Amino acid sequence: MNARLITKNLFFAISLFALLLSACASAMTPTNAPIAAQPVAVTEAPVIGKESGSAPQLPAPTAPAPFEAAPVGKTAQTAPLPTSPASFQPAPLPTAATQGNAPSTWIQPTPAPLDNYFKDYGLNPYEDPREDHLSTFSLDVDTASYSVARRYVMDGNLPPADSVRVEEFVNYFDAGYPSPSDIAFGIYADGAPSPFQRDGSYIVRFGIQGYQVSEEDRKPASLTFVIDISGSMEMENRLGLVKQSLQLLVERLRPSDTVAIVVYGSDAYVVLNPTSGEDRNRILEAIYSLHTEGATNAEAGLRLGYQLAYQAFRPGAINRVILCSDGVANVGVTGPDAILEEIRGYTDTGITLTTVGFGMGNFNDVLMEQLADKGDGNYAYVDTLDEARRLFVDNLTSTLQVIAKDAKVQVDFNKEVVSRYRLIGYENRAVADQDFRNDTVDAGEIGAGHHVTALYAVILNPGAQGRLATVQLRWQDPQSQVVREINGNFNTWDLSPTFDSASPRYQMAVVVAQYAELLRLSPWAAGSSIGQVLQYAVRLSGMLPSDPDVSEFTTLVSRASQIQALIDWQ
Repeated sequence: MNARLITKNLFFAISLFALLLSACASAMTPTNAPIAAQPVAVTEAPVIGKESGSAPQLPAPTAPAPFEAAPVGKTAQTAPLPTSPASFQPAPLPTAATQGNAPSTWIQPTPAPLDNYFKDYGLNPYEDPREDHLSTFSLDVDTASYSVARRYVMDGNLPPADSVRVEEFVNYFDAGYPSPSDIAFGIYADGAPSPFQRDGSYIVRFGIQGYQVSEEDRKPASLTFVIDISGSMEMENRLGLVKQSLQLLVERLRPSDTVAIVVYGSDAYVVLNPTSGEDRNRILEAIYSLHTEGATNAEAGLRLGYQLAYQAFRPGAINRVILCSDGVANVGVTGPDAILEEIRGYTDTGITLTTVGFGMGNFNDVLMEQLADKGDGNYAYVDTLDEARRLFVDNLTSTLQVIAKDAKVQVDFNKEVVSRYRLIGYENRAVADQDFRNDTVDAGEIGAGHHVTALYAVILNPGAQGRLATVQLRWQDPQSQVVREINGNFNTWDLSPTFDSASPRYQMAVVVAQYAELLRLSPWAAGSSIGQVLQYAVRLSGMLPSDPDVSEFTTLVSRASQIQALIDWQ
């Protein structure tokens, strides 16, 4: 037997042994009772030149709360497991018995999709707080990057590294932050030693949780759908999935809501003028009458959509344009900056934009993400009908109703305690430190009940104790237009002594981030593997059995591990 075959067989045997270990890990429980993320003692800072408001303080940190399997701060309703991942049964990993050939039971990937457009935003480096102690960024509640990666993995391919935005992976999952009851936002923080690095670093999690708005208390909505009906939307029945998705939303509308529809191929035209949500049959007839035609003039579609939304504008209501497209724009103005320049005046009036991506192959992620960012909205990607249900049914109020505009975070690291720090993700959301209190700088929008998480890799000075960092949140209230700012401290004694003793939701965020770092080929993930992430994912499935998103994640990591093994074998 030659050396190459011996090496392969040894690799396959080790892979099988690792999988058996991960299966056994599902029965494990932490040695210490896990704790929930601690609320940061928050104060409201005065805002120069603005009315400061009088938001009450959050309570001071309390004793660790006992772990509960049910997600903290959420209602009992959870998004159902997407159809495709739920039906997946992991194929066996390669073993020595396969000899030199790939068995038919391995994952058989579909051809990698072509003509998808993603952008490399680089990687945040480690910073020395003696040289730069401030880290400032715009908040991001998008989740499209995770859904796009899921589509790739389910098709038997690893996603392109440029498609991975770590914060969108992390923010896809329930963070477990309690919902504030007497203030617009709660700030939470926790941390523990990193289980993936061996340099003594900690992963610190800073979380923002917005207040909940019930379905009954949601504002009336004036919605204008802008639907791509170009020829590319016929591929994979993309337009068919758009129709099914919008039907889910229409079924949740109230008589006080209105819907208008604009479509575009080579040209744009109105299919449905503003119509009461009470007239569902008329709205559904308009949706299901659509058929593909022509090229893709996204500029014309959005311009007409905003014009119609402006005509239907209702003060005090939700005024939103919802773009449904594969992102391709090949007629007229085609770039996000140029398209937004055409409609910027409408955005300034309070009309926000949600972009919803469909399809794989000939998909423009860059256009969809940047349009939502510059249009003061959010970006989602729908790969299954269950993902549409998550967006338009389970999280409808969060999708539609904005509770904070131009939300920014600034973390001030204590150089006496922190040796180095690195923000994990948010590369395309960076804000200059001096612009944190510059209210003319555009930043992120947060919907009702949304949570946002930022993870930092932190290396402490030896033996240092005390304030690790101060986190500050600044935003504009969309109703009063008052700019507010709150802040709070996080200390070394708030860190968990071990990763296993930290909150399961904290552990989940760290594991998901490591998975994303591996997919994006980050050098900071060197020394770990998808197989290692799988072991933690299986363990977390046992710790959070009531969360279908965690179960789905474990399935996806298992599948990604097999895809990576096949790539290595080849």
